Amino acid sequence: MFKLLIDHDSRGFGWTILVLAALVPISLLLSASVGSIPIDWGAVFETIRTGHPSVDYTIVFELRFPRSASALVVGASLALAGLLMQALLKNPLADPYVLGTSGGAAVFALTTMLLGFTHQSVSAAAAVGAVLSLALVIFLSRDAGGWSSTRLLLTGIVVASGWGALISFLLSISQDGQIQGMLFWLMGDVRNGGPGFVHCLVLFSVLAFSLFSSRDLNLLVAGTFKAESLGVHTLRLRFAILIGAGLLTAVAVTLAGAIGFVGLVVPHMMRLIMGSDHRRLIPACLMMGGSLLVITEMLARTVLGPRQLPVGVITAFVGVPLFLYLLRRGSRQETV
Repeated sequence: MFKLLIDHDSRGFGWTILVLAALVPISLLLSASVGSIPIDWGAVFETIRTGHPSVDYTIVFELRFPRSASALVVGASLALAGLLMQALLKNPLADPYVLGTSGGAAVFALTTMLLGFTHQSVSAAAAVGAVLSLALVIFLSRDAGGWSSTRLLLTGIVVASGWGALISFLLSISQDGQIQGMLFWLMGDVRNGGPGFVHCLVLFSVLAFSLFSSRDLNLLVAGTFKAESLGVHTLRLRFAILIGAGLLTAVAVTLAGAIGFVGLVVPHMMRLIMGSDHRRLIPACLMMGGSLLVITEMLARTVLGPRQLPVGVITAFVGVPLFLYLLRRGSRQETV
């Protein structure tokens, strides 16, 4: 169960939210500006003013900005999904993929690649696989008393292991020319097109639910008995959290494959900075997760530019030491 690590006043919360809100456009602007080809913003504004085409305008608004917008939606979705899963399972090590959603998406996506379908079909198959995997976990973990956190977690781990075996099988029977694309998808990379209306709608719908239910989330983390004694319908709330987090994970894997550590590290980071009140954590995780993945996407295409790395590789390089630091810092604060 979570403990309140830091209790900040409203003024400190306001300044933190302002900084995070400013970080979102700054990260988008930085991502559009940095790359293997420098951008002449004068030419970009001239194209906007006159309508005459320019290479700089094309690079910014047809290549870099759509990827950055997708990274923003993916990062925000993963961070919010991670926060919801940690509240649902009352486990700070929970992340959006803990219930095997990404495994189901990967199996369907790799099967589509193996059969030679188009990139759009791969994204659609990943979404279907994520939703079906979530439905399978819900069906298998349900008992007469509803869902327990332990039963749900164990079911998710077993289902994820099964998906992992199928992924290994698909890779073993794939031809050499298909392996690279499959591995690139598994490592996680933001697609070139923008996020699309449906993905944004899912994100904002789950965000609205999370903000509306933030008080109930606080009570659920404090304990099921306490939440029910204060009028929270915990079974309904758990089911809604499970569906919301699953849909957000489906959005993320559809747009970028399996990108790790964002949904695990960002809630920890924000909890250490802002405390454990979900009324503060939800908007903070949303903005921090989106900004972090936008910057990570920029690093993935510039570190070895013009060669492009999978975004998931960069998030792992950043996430592993950062998470270890956060764990060490949290343990020191708990002993004080």
